Amino acid sequence: MARKLLALAVALIGLAVSACGGRMLGSSGASAGGGAFVLPPIDSDLVMTAALPKDTIGEEKPSQGLGQIKSAKWKALLGGFTQQRYSQSLGFPPGTKITIRNLSNTTPHTLDVVKVIAGPPAFFPKNPNLSIQARGHGKLEAGYASGVIKPGKSVTVVLAKAGIYLIGCAFHYSEGMHDVLVVKTGAAPGPQATAPPTSRPSSTPTVRSSYYP
Repeated sequence: MARKLLALAVALIGLAVSACGGRMLGSSGASAGGGAFVLPPIDSDLVMTAALPKDTIGEEKPSQGLGQIKSAKWKALLGGFTQQRYSQSLGFPPGTKITIRNLSNTTPHTLDVVKVIAGPPAFFPKNPNLSIQARGHGKLEAGYASGVIKPGKSVTVVLAKAGIYLIGCAFHYSEGMHDVLVVKTGAAPGPQATAPPTSRPSSTPTVRSSYYP
């Protein structure tokens, strides 16, 4: 028990230092602009959950924690991207400056615009040519590519133009990392997926925490 309390204390100190450094900011609770994601385990039976900051897209392979959802609206299987806790369609107003955060502690990702569509259904091409080189000069439009986002790192981008964007990860598109991003006034994220079976053991106690500036 003493070892777990010490590990928890060290982790909380680390969260405070990280927050003061401006790398992880946000507020507690799930909302249209923020949610929660699981931090790497400190101990075999201790998991921490932290708030996903407002105006942030978290990305991770569906099998590693975000899961997949069959969207009735988009008539497509979505996965790998979230504004809250699990995979969902994404929605922000035009002009928003968002952060794209890699939630994995081991795996690099990208966020590429696959194509722009007029509306449902969302048809994801089987083998699109996605770039691992950054393109778009920090503005999300047709042809945008974030470049490689290393584990635990993030990039920022301005949603420069209203539209409906199909997005994907250049590394893991074939593993289900593709989604719908709606950029329009009043846009909001869609329903969330359920957790994949191996993302969190049901017997694992969870310590909830939040990042603050």
